[in-house]
Amino acid sequence: MNTTVTSEFTQGLPKAELHLHIEGTLEPQLKLKLAQRNHVDIGQKTIEDVQKTYDYHDLASFLAVYYPAMNVLQHEEDFYDLAWAYLQRAAANNVRHVEIFFDPQAHTSRGIPFATVINGLHQAVVDARALNVDAALIMCFLRDFSKESARQTLAQAMQYRDKIIGIGLDSDEHNNPPLKFARQFEDAAAAGLHLTTHCDIDQKDSIEHIRQALEIMDVERLDHGTNIVEDPDLVALAAQRKIGLTACPLSNSFVSPDMKGKEITELLKAGVQISINSDDPAYFKGYISDNYYAVAQKYQLTQAQIIQLAKNSFNAAWISDQQKQLYLAEIDRYVQQFQG
Repeated sequence: MNTTVTSEFTQGLPKAELHLHIEGTLEPQLKLKLAQRNHVDIGQKTIEDVQKTYDYHDLASFLAVYYPAMNVLQHEEDFYDLAWAYLQRAAANNVRHVEIFFDPQAHTSRGIPFATVINGLHQAVVDARALNVDAALIMCFLRDFSKESARQTLAQAMQYRDKIIGIGLDSDEHNNPPLKFARQFEDAAAAGLHLTTHCDIDQKDSIEHIRQALEIMDVERLDHGTNIVEDPDLVALAAQRKIGLTACPLSNSFVSPDMKGKEITELLKAGVQISINSDDPAYFKGYISDNYYAVAQKYQLTQAQIIQLAKNSFNAAWISDQQKQLYLAEIDRYVQQFQG
């Protein structure tokens, strides 16, 4: 029986991706192409020039590169091309279901209409059916923007309610706790939207932020969130409520000393629905299968643990129980076939 975790195994394993920033899939080639198409001077002339700018050591230095890169996204066609390029890679990684984060404020704040952003992304989501990828959109608030900006953004989003599955919260967490946006999250929940929030790794007040998200704001998932291991009571709560945690090993290794593999395995053992995702793959040099393989190699994860992580990704997804059962059965068939 073949129970080795190989890159071939992680590539072909059916999986859901629940933590993926579409703006973070802007590969150097596409960035350069869009800059030329839209006559945007990005100060770089070659793919190598662009690659050199993808250099950071913590969250703040990453964001300082990440946001200016978005200036090349100007038209509906650009957002479509961005999402379509990612979705093709998702299909190659056997991602069967993906819930894609997007940051409208990063675009509306520079004069790009909300409609331009969401219509381009949504068309790619619809077209992804041809790739056998089921996709949906999660609109995130930028937590370093004001509550009023979030309120206005949610009001705009309600005009496109049928194109959005949930609400998230991302960007710089320092001095921007989840509770800052409690009202907007309540309004989103009342409109029938799902709720998740970033609780980034090793932040000031990490545990307090996780507590706010789980105990007060009733989020269904925590993005990153592995600092929860510091509080066994919160770990037990997450397991009991079937809260999904979306770990991103390669991005963790860029902004901290390690991938948080120890925490991932600890949470797996505790019965928490933790999954593996790629976060901003163009910037952190690896798509979802690369993340599975990297964490498996570094922390000697067994094939059974990798399979459980994939199953968790579907169990934590915002899809029907019937869809979950179909995808879980796909995993079982794949494993049976792979093990021979």
